[in-house]
Amino acid sequence: MSERTIALVTGANKGIGYEIAKGLGALGWQVGVGARDDQRRTAAVERLRAAGVDAFGVPLDLTDDASVTAAAHLIEEQAGRLDVLVNNAGITGVMPQEPTQVDPATIRTVVETNVIGVIRVTNAMLPLLRRSASPRIVNMS
Repeated sequence: MSERTIALVTGANKGIGYEIAKGLGALGWQVGVGARDDQRRTAAVERLRAAGVDAFGVPLDLTDDASVTAAAHLIEEQAGRLDVLVNNAGITGVMPQEPTQVDPATIRTVVETNVIGVIRVTNAMLPLLRRSASPRIVNMS
C-alpha cells in the first residue's frame, strides 16, 4: 500500500477552500485545514471528519511570519512531509469597490494577504514539499 497523500489547504474553513479540502479528503488524502480563525477551523475539521475525511487543523495567518512558521512545524510533526500545498486563502478588501475610491491601506492589506502571504506560506512549506516524491503547489486566484 502506498503512503497517503498529505495536503495543506489554506483558507479551508469555508467556501472554495473547504470544498477543495472535502474533495481531496474524498480521494483518501490527509488534509490540513489551514485557517486563522480558531472556531471556524475547528468547526470545518469536525464537519470534514464527520464526512469521513482524515482532516487536521492548522492554525495559519498568512500575514504573520510566526504563524506560518508554526504551521510548517505542526505539519512536520503531524505528517513529516507535505505532498500538496493549495494556496487558496485570500481576502477581497471588502467588496464591491470603486477603483477610483479604494483606500491605499486597503490595497496594502489585500496585497499583504493575497500576494506576500502566498509567497510566505510557499517558502515555509518548501522544505516539507521537497520530502515528497511528487510535490505539487496549486495557487488559487
